[in-house]
Amino acid sequence: MRENAVVVRLPARVRSQAGAELVEFALVLPMLLVIFGGIVDFGLILQRQQVVTNAAREGARLAVVNYPDGDVRERVRQFVQQGLNSPSLEPATTVTPRRINLPSGAVLDAKQVDVTLSGRFLVLGPIVSLAGGSGSFGTIVLRAQTTMRVEGVAGGS
Repeated sequence: MRENAVVVRLPARVRSQAGAELVEFALVLPMLLVIFGGIVDFGLILQRQQVVTNAAREGARLAVVNYPDGDVRERVRQFVQQGLNSPSLEPATTVTPRRINLPSGAVLDAKQVDVTLSGRFLVLGPIVSLAGGSGSFGTIVLRAQTTMRVEGVAGGS
């Protein structure tokens, strides 16, 4: 053992670990907030996509029972506005007549309804921009397309 060894005692407050948890929490909190924001954004995207898909189905259902195209567009607009609780959303809706060729050679009349909704998401867009990103996470275009065959009248020609 050394006889000339000098033992240096640090003050108790320097040796204390009291603030370590606070520093670790401050380092981890931004990551946790980004992950939480991503989960919320992903849930909103899924919910909006479901509303747009159901709006396309509703529009196609009306189109195949021979409602005018203007009525179909109006119903899709109402469906999207009520489903997303936003009276300002205006989806782009097109109704197109189609023909369905069956493997047996038969041809059926059909209507195709396309619904497109552009939406801006507020959680990750600004966060990505603050971190120096392009902010491309902020805008997303949701599309849905439904094709249904036109039903004939029973007993009709």
